[in-house]
Amino acid sequence: MLVKTYGSAVHGITATTVTVEVNIGQGINFYLVGLPDSAVKESHQRIDAALKNNGLKIPGKQITVNMAPADIRKEGSAYDLTIAVGILAASEQIISEEVSKYIIMGELALDGELRPIKGTLPIAIKAKQEGFKGVILPEENAKEAAVVDGLDIYGITNIKQIIDFFNGTIDLQKTTINIENEFLARLDDFEYDFSDVKGQENIKRALEISASGGHNVILIGPPGAGKTMLSKRMPSILPPLTLDEALETTKIHSVAGRTSKTMGLVTKRPFRSPHHTISDVALVGGVNYQSRCKISKVSANNTLYIKVNKIKS
Repeated sequence: MLVKTYGSAVHGITATTVTVEVNIGQGINFYLVGLPDSAVKESHQRIDAALKNNGLKIPGKQITVNMAPADIRKEGSAYDLTIAVGILAASEQIISEEVSKYIIMGELALDGELRPIKGTLPIAIKAKQEGFKGVILPEENAKEAAVVDGLDIYGITNIKQIIDFFNGTIDLQKTTINIENEFLARLDDFEYDFSDVKGQENIKRALEISASGGHNVILIGPPGAGKTMLSKRMPSILPPLTLDEALETTKIHSVAGRTSKTMGLVTKRPFRSPHHTISDVALVGGVNYQSRCKISKVSANNTLYIKVNKIKS
């Protein structure tokens, strides 16, 4: 029997829908094709243990799992739940035609528990664009996905829940948030506030001018002078994010796995504190193993020029 389920591959801050085709036929074997990496290939062992520990099993037949499009590399363990639901539906342990209407993502623990994934927001945005009914994913990611309006978002903690949901024995509660209320409520909720700084009048004045005029600023001084302390509080005097900027920032944090478990939307301008020994390449965002970057010059208008050289194999 052939069944299709759907997941999503995240590249940069955009997602591409992945169709997981599961076919069960005569024989005894397990084939996973479609350019999966090692973490995806290892899903067989995680799914097998998770199903057995929840009173289910992988059928003793030939199982072929194809992840399309096959020219896009599938990475990470987030496809565990997608593949598991496909196997259960193809072996008729799940009897429902609804499985193809959802994007299903999640990493399985050996006891069937669901672990959080990265890139939830881009996945939900893509699901809405392509007309899916909803997204089923780990509970810790549900608030982040619920930022996207017009989707049924279900957060689950165990694989048994999704089986019972599709078989109609339980009703899962949808995760919903009011994005405008969420955005406005947390707009001024700063962990570090500029008003906390006592003294330092000269540097505070310089930062205020920099923030109001949109200028660059460089802080120079001995360790312990307060450079990081002041910089950390500078976002609290910057203009607030717009909703579009907040969504774009959340997408970046989502892909990096830095979103909060209790907050679906990043509403404050981010602050990063790299170590003082950081390399030029790491400071500008990193580079793949085939290239190397070198900062060649900084012009009079503060434009940073980066020279990229290919490494010869």
